[in-house]
Amino acid sequence: MKTKVLGALGAVVVAAACLPCLGQRLPVLKQIDLPHPYYFREMYLPQLTSGPGSLAWSPDSRALVYSMAGSLWRQEIGARMAQQLTASSSYDYQPDWSPDGRWIVYSSYRDDSLELWVLDTMTGRTQPLLQNGAVNVEPRFSPDGRRLVFVSTAFNGHFHIFAADFREGALTNVQRLTGEHRSELPRYYYSAVDHEISPTWSPDGREILYVSNRNHIYGTGGFWRMPAEAGAAGREIHYEETNWRARPEFSPDGSRLVYASYLGRSWHNLWLLPAQGGDAFAISFGDWDQVSPRWSPDGTRIAFITNRSGNTALAILTIPGGRIQPLEIAERHYLHPTGRLHLKLQDHLGLPAAARVSVTDSVGLFHAPEDAWINADDAFDRKERLFEAHYFHAVGEATLDVPTGAIRVEVMKGFARPLEQRELQVRAGETVELQVQTDEHAWSVPAPGHWVSGDVHVHMNYGGTYRNDPTHLVLQAQAEDLNIVESLIVNKEQRFPDIAYNGRQLDPASRPDTLIVHGQEYHTSYWGHLGLLSLADGILLPGYVGYPNTAASSLYPTNGDIADLAHRRGALVGYVHPFDDPPHPLDARERLTDELPVDVALGKVDYMEILGFSDHRATADVWYRLLNLGFR
Repeated sequence: MKTKVLGALGAVVVAAACLPCLGQRLPVLKQIDLPHPYYFREMYLPQLTSGPGSLAWSPDSRALVYSMAGSLWRQEIGARMAQQLTASSSYDYQPDWSPDGRWIVYSSYRDDSLELWVLDTMTGRTQPLLQNGAVNVEPRFSPDGRRLVFVSTAFNGHFHIFAADFREGALTNVQRLTGEHRSELPRYYYSAVDHEISPTWSPDGREILYVSNRNHIYGTGGFWRMPAEAGAAGREIHYEETNWRARPEFSPDGSRLVYASYLGRSWHNLWLLPAQGGDAFAISFGDWDQVSPRWSPDGTRIAFITNRSGNTALAILTIPGGRIQPLEIAERHYLHPTGRLHLKLQDHLGLPAAARVSVTDSVGLFHAPEDAWINADDAFDRKERLFEAHYFHAVGEATLDVPTGAIRVEVMKGFARPLEQRELQVRAGETVELQVQTDEHAWSVPAPGHWVSGDVHVHMNYGGTYRNDPTHLVLQAQAEDLNIVESLIVNKEQRFPDIAYNGRQLDPASRPDTLIVHGQEYHTSYWGHLGLLSLADGILLPGYVGYPNTAASSLYPTNGDIADLAHRRGALVGYVHPFDDPPHPLDARERLTDELPVDVALGKVDYMEILGFSDHRATADVWYRLLNLGFR
């Protein structure tokens, strides 16, 4: 039996059907003026997760405050109960505790921006600190509690460091500490404007430590120190190709820095570095991420976020000694009354089924089971909702806590079935039962037995929060009604996150109706990215060309050469996310380097992605031109 992947043709049909709504869908936090938003959004900006996402110590080193499920929570060290601190019509992230214990500042996602808010721990009252309509993140109290430092896009939509005076729950004298410098370096994934992120105070309060890509082409940059004064000159004390998540932190005595790094590896672990720069060494190890480190004020422990289990969790490292202990969350105490939703998913035979699920409350906030992986859309229509759509994947059943009142449940299983929508009422302390049959009203597809649904461009662990593996990818594929998933190994900065699956091709985790096949995305930004599907005998190295200031700076081999190598290994070769704008070959002012038309004419291209991380209208326009020229 022949099998075809529902790829380019199906994507064009979907795109055409959605044309009337294109003008209404805009990117999340569209006020940020930077290229490749999915990178900084997935790896830098706070994300909605069912597990812990960012944390801070209490001044007495006895408790943590952390973000989880869109709220702030407090938990005593050694306890298993988490107490909710904030619950409003917003998603709250990145808390920091004042040295006197009175205040907790945080970044709150509301009104289409990320604003700074503060919680009074004595009264439980929350109030805004900064409302400028920008993206304001990573707030930190100075050691004396009189100032705040944070990152904001308030100036030209770029990430720069600001500081302000703090007194009795209010900010004054807001100043931008770092200037705006435009680099002449040939950056592709990063803006020509240098950025400054992840600020923290030196223990004496005189200096700011931050991460900047000034003078560098790749990565988010090295570690810089500067006097805590507007316009002061900074100096770089350490450089490595960080990837949005280093977040360095001083030890309480000021002698060392702890930070997250993937140096020489594919996953972030914890490293120590002398505070004035020098040689770093690792203090945690594993093929999973260990990030967002915060040193306890008494200097004896480092708390951090780990995804060793796949989802996020809290862990604490003792110094010295190196023992790592999880801080388990066995019970959640909510600020307001809640009920429960028990969702049961079945197919037409009454067997457990998988699907994508979205649950929102009366104010539009999303809710998920405690162990769910929360995903989010990249754009949304502000007339339809206040936040981007979130969802989780479920198999068989799911149980979750929800606020009392009205909730909406949406269940989707691929594009062959209509979206199921249910409105429910939840009372305090009660469990609402909902059963959905996912096979109802399924639409037929052309030529039964010859077409399957597939996704030919998936990266299991390219970025984001979770640690994925083929077994979980099978679950995700079934929930999305995908029979074939091409998991493409690809470099990101100096690492290959899924290199452990190199050469595996068909993964053993596959099931008869759900195949996981490992291939490669050849990451050449000059000639255009290639998909190498079902590539045998391992990936092609170095994986890219045309990277200035590296040993792969040459433009050889061309994509045509790579296509020949891949075809000899049995792969299908395609151009992936080709065009963001319509090309105009006859316009001498336009710099065209995409090799696609030449490779198509030479018979080296087997497929082309129409709908993906590119503009599908511009891409489809080129595809139609190729079809009209007789290429098939």
